[in-house]
Amino acid sequence: MPSTSTTAAHAPASERGAHRDPNVLRWLGAYVSSAIGDNVYYIALSWAAVQNGTPAQAGLVTAASALPRAVLMLGGGVIADRYGPRRTVLASTAVRAVLVLIAAALLLATSPGLWLLAAVAVLFGVVDAVFLPAAGALPARITGRGQLARVQGMRGLATRLANILGGPLGGLGVAVGGTAGAFGLAALLVGVSLPLLLTVRVGPLAPDDTPDRGSALAELRAGLRHVRQDPVLRPLVIAAALSDLGFVGPMNLGLTLLARDRGWGSSGMGWLITGFGTGAGAASLLLTWRGRVPRAGIVAAVTNVLGAVAIASLAQTSSVAAGTCVAVCVGLLAGLAGAVTGALIQTAAGPAYVGRVTAASTLVGFGVAPLTFPVVGWAADLWGIGPVFVVGAAISALGSAVVLGAGSLRRAELPR
Repeated sequence: MPSTSTTAAHAPASERGAHRDPNVLRWLGAYVSSAIGDNVYYIALSWAAVQNGTPAQAGLVTAASALPRAVLMLGGGVIADRYGPRRTVLASTAVRAVLVLIAAALLLATSPGLWLLAAVAVLFGVVDAVFLPAAGALPARITGRGQLARVQGMRGLATRLANILGGPLGGLGVAVGGTAGAFGLAALLVGVSLPLLLTVRVGPLAPDDTPDRGSALAELRAGLRHVRQDPVLRPLVIAAALSDLGFVGPMNLGLTLLARDRGWGSSGMGWLITGFGTGAGAASLLLTWRGRVPRAGIVAAVTNVLGAVAIASLAQTSSVAAGTCVAVCVGLLAGLAGAVTGALIQTAAGPAYVGRVTAASTLVGFGVAPLTFPVVGWAADLWGIGPVFVVGAAISALGSAVVLGAGSLRRAELPR
């Protein structure tokens, strides 16, 4: 296991809870503002793409961010570890805000074609490849190891709040100021997080936790070697990748296709999304309240496999009410599995490797899985939506098999 030396960022568990720590709360406020801005940005981008092209073209534009994330995210993890997650988050957040503001100005000054929207999406994805590993690594540097599960719960609550507020705010921005106004609002919300981030303090790394610096490629190899050689991290990263690969397609594009095939319409899809968000929010609230989950490795495996069963069951529902109830279960189980897995990853990762480990563990979810959406749509048209959900659930459940098959991970516990 990696070093667990006590630093300001890895303090004893006797410290105050993360939910009462002003430093963590300032980080949480910045995270909420930035996440709401992201939601508004994606709504504005989708709306502008639909207005300027066919549905298929709009789909390509909105998915354009995933490719640079998939290609560059591991390098983003190197940057986060080399320069520190706080500094990297600050710089990439500023670039994201400026990029969206430039898009707003261009939309205000001219009528851009799809090429410009696609270019904005690609550039945003490039910056995201740096931002996401740093944002994922930052919690491990602002709180004690014993508070990581609680912080993951708080982050989940923030994500749910951003999803709830982002949609109406994005729609309001489009209604009042058009797509340029919505992009401007997104830039403002992302930019507002900067003053809060400037007040967040991170603990220094202990001398033993600071590796020798080399080339970027050497540091990337060292990070991958760190994952490969650790008996907990290696199966944990594989399990997270399988879970994300099976989950993202069915629970994104799949929900839209399910609502279409059942004749539930957009309102039915909205209920499914609301049900999932409610369950995921409940899981996050539970972790925020409890602060720690005993037998974390087993809990992550069991909740993940039960969540996979719920995903497969979702495609068998015949009414909006039944589908919503199952979606609540999916959100609760998947939310708990994801948060516990994230806490385990940050606990097991060596302090100097958190950015690279975060990049490796989220690469599939943020970069690779969104690229499978065309395959999900093609498979649904060929075989129907039911088999798509079943196959996705089976892939996700393989993650639990990896956890249960690794004794070190099966016995893994979160620190007190």
